[in-house]
Amino acid sequence: MQQIVNEQEWLDAQQSFLVKEKAFTKQRDALNAERRRLPLLEVTQPYKFEGEEGQVSLLDLFDGRRQLIIYHFMFAESPCTGCSMMVDNMGESVHLNARDTSRVLISLAPYDKLAAYKKRMGWTHPWYSSHGTDFNRDFDATRESGEMFGINVFIRDGEKIYRSYCTTQRGAEYLGSNFTYLDLTPMGRQESWEESPAWVPQTPPYQWWHKRDEYPEV
Repeated sequence: MQQIVNEQEWLDAQQSFLVKEKAFTKQRDALNAERRRLPLLEVTQPYKFEGEEGQVSLLDLFDGRRQLIIYHFMFAESPCTGCSMMVDNMGESVHLNARDTSRVLISLAPYDKLAAYKKRMGWTHPWYSSHGTDFNRDFDATRESGEMFGINVFIRDGEKIYRSYCTTQRGAEYLGSNFTYLDLTPMGRQESWEESPAWVPQTPPYQWWHKRDEYPEV
């Protein structure tokens, strides 16, 4: 066990550590601001996916919103335990939707396998199969060594789609709250305290938040 101290010593240690935590938060904010200014890569390949509604395009996955976050769920022969834990930790998507952002899962397995596992786990997140396409390989979710979990982020301008960011392995492990997912996108949380490009719409923090059943249509 750690050292046992009196109350004042404990408070002093907490305060000293808080200084480091605040410095880390400022560094993270600066890194997120830099991410929002990363260059974009246009996606021109007409990828198709299979979902609950049948065959859909990459543009369809945006569901009319400006941004799209894809979580690559490792599922070739069987569902990944770690990915299952990640999805268990995902919050309600309506909060992302309120910031013009959609989030979906994509896996290599045929859709009927995904649908059965989704029902078993009681998940509501949209889940699509890239089976029979090059999507996973093109976006680094399938490698020679096997399947890879991770995140790809996209933004669209009309019907033009651009890849803005990707991360795998430990780059995805801190994700949990809706804020951390929004931090990965070109538009961020869209709150007035953020350092973002001039074209990004922003509102004061707190004001856009609602209980999940009190949002207007998003």
